[in-house]
Amino acid sequence: MSDVTIRPDEPHLSTAEVERLVEPSRQPRALLWFNTIVRSREMSIFLVLVLVVAAATIKTPSFLFSANSWRDLLLTPSILLLLAAGQAVVIITRNVDLSVGSVLALTAYLTGRLFVDNPGIPIVVVFLAGIAFGAVLGLVNGLLVGLAKVPALVITLGTLYIYRGLVLSWAGSDRINASDMPEGFLSLGTKSVLGFPVLFLIAAVVVGVVGYYLHSHRGGRELYAIGSDPDAAVLYGLQVRRRVIAAFVLSGSLAGLAGVVYAARYGTVSAGAGAGIELEAVAAVVIGGVAIFGGSGTVWGAALGAILLVTIDRALPILGIPDFWQRAVVGGLILSAIVLDRVLSARQARKLVEAREES
Repeated sequence: MSDVTIRPDEPHLSTAEVERLVEPSRQPRALLWFNTIVRSREMSIFLVLVLVVAAATIKTPSFLFSANSWRDLLLTPSILLLLAAGQAVVIITRNVDLSVGSVLALTAYLTGRLFVDNPGIPIVVVFLAGIAFGAVLGLVNGLLVGLAKVPALVITLGTLYIYRGLVLSWAGSDRINASDMPEGFLSLGTKSVLGFPVLFLIAAVVVGVVGYYLHSHRGGRELYAIGSDPDAAVLYGLQVRRRVIAAFVLSGSLAGLAGVVYAARYGTVSAGAGAGIELEAVAAVVIGGVAIFGGSGTVWGAALGAILLVTIDRALPILGIPDFWQRAVVGGLILSAIVLDRVLSARQARKLVEAREES
């Protein structure tokens, strides 16, 4: 099951090639997983992550070998993991969602207000409310992109400012404090299960479910086909508009969940929550091997990219690298990922043309 990516200036996919993208592979599942892991770009990202952690640990052993450091190493990326999972699905469809930071801020403040205005409200209800609210905001993005056929970059850049304006108007200078939220909710930010922070486990489960759906379910494979060549996907009979709208709804839902997690993680919420995190989410996805032009990549890679970004932010100061070069390293990773994607795409396109000529 290869993730074929064809660009607008390259030959369009035939219906038979779209069908190969959509249909799950018939290889033995164990062999399929082995090939996916060993030959994937995700393995390269994981090795870079290991090298960064090893270098920081050699310089400062407490970076890894202490209870709090291990906990923080897993807990800190939990919010970005949720955003990256939703962002990856949207980018795979050849779109982008720049509003996730503002959606996070709105749902984080909503979380605090629910606890303040409704004492005793069940924590599960608050989680569901945050997810549902995020889904509605994502639906707005999806409808504008899918029905109005306006580029997602323009739509979500607009809703980024609109949603941020809403939370600024709603919250003003007010701030939700830890004392306004129940202890049982705040404890989610500190609790661990078998040494793993609860919030990280929540994010890991979400990444696992979304990744499995994209990898093994026909609906997930259709998203790859849409991102590889939307025109060919329409000719094949795929519900392109519906799938794109669903991708934005999922991104909004996970951003809403991230807002609830943000409130539990930090205990205080203001109008500035999540400012700029949308760019980190896009960077994590691109570094994780998801093609910015759509059609290839995995949620697993996006998750590794998110963990790598957060780990770099913590490790490079320990290694004595100045702040400018810390930003330059992240920028270099993004550029390298894009260049690698273009090289691999050109190679796949040549193989596709050669296969057509032979047949």
